[in-house]
Amino acid sequence: MEAMIERCAGLDVHQETVVACVLYGPLEKRPKKSIESFSTATDGLLELSDWLSSFQVTDVVMESTGVFWKPVWNILESHFQLVLNAKHVKNVPGRKTDVKDAEWLAKLLRSGLIERNFVPSEDIRNLRDLTRYRKKTHTPTYC
Repeated sequence: MEAMIERCAGLDVHQETVVACVLYGPLEKRPKKSIESFSTATDGLLELSDWLSSFQVTDVVMESTGVFWKPVWNILESHFQLVLNAKHVKNVPGRKTDVKDAEWLAKLLRSGLIERNFVPSEDIRNLRDLTRYRKKTHTPTYC
């Protein structure tokens, strides 16, 4: 696969942890790799952001499993070019561990093979959450 992004990361996001793999180095050479796990608590996500910044990462991809990606996105969106998708990547045989998933995502992103999903702005996301919450908690009574 031909590399297109010099410094990128793949995130395998779960309820309590995020496994991150950073690939970095010249495009014409095999990239160096660094892998870490972080908590999904705010301090852990801030550590993740700092860790990614220490490698001068520009682009980050994460899978869109459930709603677990939302806090990660909220912390990282002002610092990195984010890509949310990679649902189709899960179907790749042989990718059975969180570390392998994160590394595979990073490799696909580095090569420009991840299709981006639309994620609305923060204002729209907040409005969606509010209306969904209202709809869920407020059930009209009919006579």
